[in-house]
Amino acid sequence: MQLHQVEYFLAVVDHGGINAAATSLDLAQPTVSQAIRELERHLGVELFHRIGRGMVLTSAGHAFTGPARRLMRGVVAAEGTLPDAVGHLRGRLDICAQPSLAADPVARLVGAFRRQHRKVFIRISDLRDEETATTLLRDGHCELLFCHLPIPGLDGLDVIELGVQEYAMVFPPGTALPPEDPLPLSELPDIPQVVVPRGGSYLGQFERALAESGQVRRPAVVVQHREARLPYVLAGVGCTFMERSAAEEAAAARGVVVRMTDATISPPYGLVYDTSALSPAGRAFVELAQR
Repeated sequence: MQLHQVEYFLAVVDHGGINAAATSLDLAQPTVSQAIRELERHLGVELFHRIGRGMVLTSAGHAFTGPARRLMRGVVAAEGTLPDAVGHLRGRLDICAQPSLAADPVARLVGAFRRQHRKVFIRISDLRDEETATTLLRDGHCELLFCHLPIPGLDGLDVIELGVQEYAMVFPPGTALPPEDPLPLSELPDIPQVVVPRGGSYLGQFERALAESGQVRRPAVVVQHREARLPYVLAGVGCTFMERSAAEEAAAARGVVVRMTDATISPPYGLVYDTSALSPAGRAFVELAQR
Protein backbone atom coordinates (compact mmCIF):
# COMPACT_ATOMS: atom_id res chain seq x y z
CA MET A 1 0.00 0.00 0.00
CA GLN A 2 1.37 3.37 -1.04
CA LEU A 3 0.72 6.65 0.74
CA HIS A 4 -0.44 8.33 -2.44
CA GLN A 5 -3.11 5.64 -2.82
CA VAL A 6 -4.46 6.46 0.64
CA GLU A 7 -4.36 10.17 -0.16
CA TYR A 8 -6.31 9.62 -3.38
CA PHE A 9 -8.81 7.39 -1.56
CA LEU A 10 -9.54 10.15 0.96
CA ALA A 11 -9.86 12.70 -1.82
CA VAL A 12 -12.56 10.55 -3.45
CA VAL A 13 -14.31 10.17 -0.08
CA ASP A 14 -14.26 13.92 0.53
CA HIS A 15 -15.30 14.94 -2.99
CA GLY A 16 -17.75 12.14 -3.77
CA GLY A 17 -16.26 11.02 -7.06
CA ILE A 18 -13.16 10.40 -9.15
CA ASN A 19 -13.44 13.51 -11.33
CA ALA A 20 -13.80 15.95 -8.44
CA ALA A 21 -11.03 14.20 -6.53
CA ALA A 22 -8.71 14.37 -9.54
CA THR A 23 -9.43 18.08 -9.92
CA SER A 24 -8.67 18.73 -6.25
CA LEU A 25 -5.40 16.80 -6.54
CA ASP A 26 -4.50 18.42 -9.88
CA LEU A 27 -4.20 14.97 -11.46
CA ALA A 28 -5.69 13.17 -14.43
CA GLN A 29 -8.80 11.12 -13.71
CA PRO A 30 -7.23 7.81 -14.89
CA THR A 31 -4.35 8.30 -12.44
CA VAL A 32 -6.73 8.48 -9.49
CA SER A 33 -8.86 5.58 -10.78
CA GLN A 34 -5.83 3.35 -11.17
CA ALA A 35 -4.56 4.18 -7.68
CA ILE A 36 -7.95 3.30 -6.16
CA ARG A 37 -8.07 -0.02 -8.04
CA GLU A 38 -4.53 -0.86 -6.90
CA LEU A 39 -5.43 -0.04 -3.30
CA GLU A 40 -8.51 -2.27 -3.48
CA ARG A 41 -6.42 -5.11 -4.91
CA HIS A 42 -3.87 -4.69 -2.13
CA LEU A 43 -6.54 -4.71 0.59
CA GLY A 44 -8.56 -7.46 -1.07
CA VAL A 45 -11.87 -5.59 -0.78
CA GLU A 46 -14.00 -3.14 -2.71
CA LEU A 47 -13.84 0.27 -1.10
CA PHE A 48 -16.49 1.94 -3.27
CA HIS A 49 -19.72 1.14 -5.04
CA ARG A 50 -19.53 2.68 -8.51
CA ILE A 51 -22.91 4.37 -9.07
CA GLY A 52 -23.05 6.33 -12.30
CA ARG A 53 -20.35 8.95 -12.03
CA GLY A 54 -20.41 8.86 -8.24
CA MET A 55 -18.58 6.75 -5.71
CA VAL A 56 -20.30 5.51 -2.55
CA LEU A 57 -18.33 3.88 0.25
CA THR A 58 -18.88 0.19 0.90
CA SER A 59 -18.89 -1.10 4.48
CA ALA A 60 -15.21 -1.92 4.03
CA GLY A 61 -14.61 1.60 2.73
CA HIS A 62 -16.29 3.08 5.79
CA ALA A 63 -14.14 0.91 8.05
CA PHE A 64 -10.96 1.98 6.23
CA THR A 65 -11.70 5.72 6.27
CA GLY A 66 -10.83 6.35 9.92
CA PRO A 67 -7.49 4.49 9.85
CA ALA A 68 -6.68 6.19 6.53
CA ARG A 69 -7.23 9.63 8.04
CA ARG A 70 -5.13 8.65 11.07
CA LEU A 71 -2.36 7.47 8.77
CA MET A 72 -2.31 10.68 6.76
CA ARG A 73 -2.42 12.80 9.93
CA GLY A 74 0.54 10.81 11.21
CA VAL A 75 2.50 11.46 8.03
CA VAL A 76 1.70 15.15 8.12
CA ALA A 77 2.51 15.27 11.85
CA ALA A 78 5.89 13.65 11.19
CA GLU A 79 6.61 16.22 8.50
CA GLY A 80 5.41 18.96 10.81
CA THR A 81 7.59 18.08 13.78
CA LEU A 82 10.09 20.47 12.24
CA PRO A 83 8.68 23.92 11.47
CA ASP A 84 9.39 25.49 8.12
CA ALA A 85 12.34 27.78 7.53
CA VAL A 86 10.70 30.69 9.34
CA GLY A 87 9.26 28.65 12.23
CA HIS A 88 5.67 28.17 11.03
CA LEU A 89 3.75 25.11 12.20
CA ARG A 90 2.73 22.75 9.41
CA GLY A 91 0.21 19.93 9.33
CA ARG A 92 -3.39 18.86 8.90
CA LEU A 93 -6.29 19.07 11.33
CA ASP A 94 -9.54 17.09 11.03
CA ILE A 95 -12.42 18.57 13.02
CA CYS A 96 -15.94 17.19 13.42
CA ALA A 97 -18.55 19.64 14.72
CA GLN A 98 -22.28 19.81 15.31
CA PRO A 99 -23.83 22.21 12.76
CA SER A 100 -25.30 24.42 15.49
CA LEU A 101 -21.75 25.11 16.74
CA ALA A 102 -20.32 25.90 13.31
CA ALA A 103 -20.50 29.69 13.55
CA ASP A 104 -19.49 29.91 17.18
CA PRO A 105 -17.24 28.61 18.56
CA VAL A 106 -15.88 26.63 15.59
CA ALA A 107 -15.53 29.39 12.98
CA ARG A 108 -14.26 31.84 15.59
CA LEU A 109 -11.57 29.45 16.86
CA VAL A 110 -10.59 28.27 13.39
CA GLY A 111 -10.19 31.88 12.30
CA ALA A 112 -7.98 32.68 15.27
CA PHE A 113 -5.96 29.50 14.70
CA ARG A 114 -5.44 30.19 11.00
CA ARG A 115 -4.20 33.68 11.72
CA GLN A 116 -1.40 32.10 13.74
CA HIS A 117 -0.82 28.92 11.70
CA ARG A 118 -1.48 29.58 8.02
CA LYS A 119 0.31 26.44 6.85
CA VAL A 120 -2.03 24.05 8.66
CA PHE A 121 -4.78 22.62 6.44
CA ILE A 122 -8.11 22.22 8.27
CA ARG A 123 -10.92 19.88 7.26
CA ILE A 124 -14.29 20.33 9.00
CA SER A 125 -17.09 17.78 8.76
CA ASP A 126 -20.58 17.75 10.26
CA LEU A 127 -21.48 15.71 13.32
CA ARG A 128 -25.06 14.57 12.79
CA ASP A 129 -25.50 12.16 15.70
CA GLU A 130 -24.18 12.71 19.23
CA GLU A 131 -24.54 8.99 19.96
CA THR A 132 -21.71 8.14 17.55
CA ALA A 133 -19.52 11.17 18.24
CA THR A 134 -16.82 9.54 20.35
CA THR A 135 -16.70 6.57 17.99
CA LEU A 136 -15.74 8.93 15.16
CA LEU A 137 -12.97 10.32 17.37
CA ARG A 138 -11.66 6.95 18.54
CA ASP A 139 -11.79 5.47 15.03
CA GLY A 140 -9.68 8.31 13.65
CA HIS A 141 -12.26 10.10 11.51
CA CYS A 142 -11.39 13.32 13.34
CA GLU A 143 -8.86 14.62 15.83
CA LEU A 144 -11.06 17.24 17.51
CA LEU A 145 -14.77 17.09 18.24
CA PHE A 146 -17.09 20.03 18.96
CA CYS A 147 -20.39 18.90 20.47
CA HIS A 148 -22.97 19.39 23.17
CA LEU A 149 -22.14 17.82 26.51
CA PRO A 150 -22.27 15.30 27.94
CA ILE A 151 -22.21 12.60 25.27
CA PRO A 152 -21.83 8.82 25.57
CA GLY A 153 -18.36 7.28 25.62
CA LEU A 154 -16.28 10.08 27.14
CA ASP A 155 -14.22 7.74 29.34
CA GLY A 156 -10.52 8.25 28.66
CA LEU A 157 -11.07 11.37 26.56
CA ASP A 158 -10.38 14.99 27.44
CA VAL A 159 -13.07 17.67 27.50
CA ILE A 160 -12.88 21.47 27.52
CA GLU A 161 -16.26 23.03 28.29
CA LEU A 162 -16.54 26.23 26.25
CA GLY A 163 -19.98 27.60 27.04
CA VAL A 164 -23.72 27.00 26.77
CA GLN A 165 -26.21 27.42 23.93
CA GLU A 166 -29.69 28.80 24.46
CA TYR A 167 -32.55 27.59 22.27
CA ALA A 168 -35.65 29.49 21.20
CA MET A 169 -38.84 28.90 19.22
CA VAL A 170 -38.93 30.41 15.73
CA PHE A 171 -42.26 31.18 14.05
CA PRO A 172 -43.23 32.35 10.55
CA PRO A 173 -43.24 36.14 10.00
CA GLY A 174 -46.37 37.80 11.36
CA THR A 175 -47.31 34.99 13.76
CA ALA A 176 -49.56 36.28 16.58
CA LEU A 177 -48.35 35.02 19.97
CA PRO A 178 -49.47 35.46 23.59
CA PRO A 179 -47.71 38.37 25.36
CA GLU A 180 -46.09 36.26 28.10
CA ASP A 181 -42.29 36.32 28.08
CA PRO A 182 -40.98 33.70 28.23
CA LEU A 183 -43.71 32.05 26.21
CA PRO A 184 -45.37 29.13 28.04
CA LEU A 185 -45.26 25.99 25.92
CA SER A 186 -48.85 25.34 26.98
CA GLU A 187 -49.82 28.56 25.15
CA LEU A 188 -48.22 27.73 21.81
CA PRO A 189 -50.51 28.53 18.89
CA ASP A 190 -51.80 25.68 16.77
CA ILE A 191 -48.88 25.71 14.34
CA PRO A 192 -47.23 22.49 13.14
CA GLN A 193 -43.52 21.93 13.56
CA VAL A 194 -40.57 21.68 11.18
CA VAL A 195 -38.20 19.12 12.70
CA VAL A 196 -35.04 17.14 12.04
CA PRO A 197 -34.48 13.44 12.74
CA ARG A 198 -33.47 12.49 16.25
CA GLY A 199 -29.78 12.78 17.07
CA GLY A 200 -29.46 15.69 19.48
CA SER A 201 -30.05 15.30 23.23
CA TYR A 202 -31.40 18.86 23.53
CA LEU A 203 -34.08 18.06 20.93
CA GLY A 204 -35.17 15.18 23.13
CA GLN A 205 -35.42 17.58 26.08
CA PHE A 206 -37.61 19.90 24.04
CA GLU A 207 -39.88 17.07 22.91
CA ARG A 208 -40.34 15.96 26.52
CA ALA A 209 -41.13 19.52 27.59
CA LEU A 210 -43.74 19.77 24.83
CA ALA A 211 -45.31 16.49 25.89
CA GLU A 212 -45.47 17.59 29.54
CA SER A 213 -47.27 20.78 28.47
CA GLY A 214 -49.81 18.81 26.44
CA GLN A 215 -48.44 20.03 23.12
CA VAL A 216 -47.79 16.74 21.33
CA ARG A 217 -48.22 17.27 17.57
CA ARG A 218 -47.20 15.57 14.41
CA PRO A 219 -44.55 17.48 12.47
CA ALA A 220 -45.50 19.14 9.22
CA VAL A 221 -42.08 18.50 7.68
CA VAL A 222 -39.04 16.44 8.64
CA VAL A 223 -35.83 17.76 7.04
CA GLN A 224 -32.52 15.93 7.10
CA HIS A 225 -30.36 18.97 7.78
CA ARG A 226 -30.86 21.52 10.53
CA GLU A 227 -29.91 24.34 8.18
CA ALA A 228 -32.96 23.56 6.03
CA ARG A 229 -35.50 24.38 8.75
CA LEU A 230 -35.46 28.15 8.38
CA PRO A 231 -36.65 28.30 4.73
CA TYR A 232 -39.69 26.23 5.69
CA VAL A 233 -40.46 28.52 8.61
CA LEU A 234 -40.15 31.54 6.31
CA ALA A 235 -42.53 29.85 3.88
CA GLY A 236 -45.12 29.52 6.64
CA VAL A 237 -44.96 25.72 6.86
CA GLY A 238 -44.48 25.67 10.61
CA CYS A 239 -42.40 26.66 13.62
CA THR A 240 -39.13 25.18 14.81
CA PHE A 241 -36.71 25.11 17.71
CA MET A 242 -33.22 26.45 17.07
CA GLU A 243 -30.13 28.01 18.60
CA ARG A 244 -30.96 31.48 19.90
CA SER A 245 -28.24 33.57 18.25
CA ALA A 246 -28.97 32.05 14.83
CA ALA A 247 -32.69 32.60 15.40
CA GLU A 248 -32.16 36.26 16.33
CA GLU A 249 -30.01 36.81 13.23
CA ALA A 250 -32.85 35.36 11.14
CA ALA A 251 -35.33 37.64 12.90
CA ALA A 252 -33.25 40.73 12.16
CA ALA A 253 -32.58 39.81 8.53
CA ARG A 254 -35.72 37.97 7.46
CA GLY A 255 -38.52 38.82 9.86
CA VAL A 256 -39.22 35.53 11.61
CA VAL A 257 -40.70 35.75 15.10
CA VAL A 258 -38.40 34.51 17.87
CA ARG A 259 -39.50 33.78 21.43
CA MET A 260 -37.85 32.16 24.41
CA THR A 261 -40.07 29.61 26.14
CA ASP A 262 -40.60 28.48 29.72
CA ALA A 263 -38.71 25.28 28.85
CA THR A 264 -35.18 26.40 29.70
CA ILE A 265 -32.92 24.32 27.47
CA SER A 266 -29.32 25.52 27.53
CA PRO A 267 -27.00 22.59 26.82
CA PRO A 268 -23.30 23.08 27.50
CA TYR A 269 -20.92 22.52 24.62
CA GLY A 270 -17.23 21.90 24.37
CA LEU A 271 -14.18 20.43 22.69
CA VAL A 272 -13.48 16.70 23.02
CA TYR A 273 -10.13 15.11 22.15
CA ASP A 274 -7.62 12.42 23.08
CA THR A 275 -4.44 14.01 24.41
CA SER A 276 -2.37 10.94 23.57
CA ALA A 277 -3.40 11.11 19.90
CA LEU A 278 -2.98 14.84 19.26
CA SER A 279 -0.78 16.02 16.41
CA PRO A 280 1.32 19.18 16.83
CA ALA A 281 -1.45 21.10 15.06
CA GLY A 282 -4.06 19.52 17.33
CA ARG A 283 -2.11 20.48 20.45
CA ALA A 284 -1.78 24.06 19.21
CA PHE A 285 -5.55 24.24 18.60
CA VAL A 286 -6.34 22.86 22.07
CA GLU A 287 -4.00 25.42 23.65
CA LEU A 288 -5.83 28.17 21.78
CA ALA A 289 -9.24 26.89 22.93
CA GLN A 290 -8.06 26.81 26.55
CA ARG A 291 -7.18 30.52 26.62
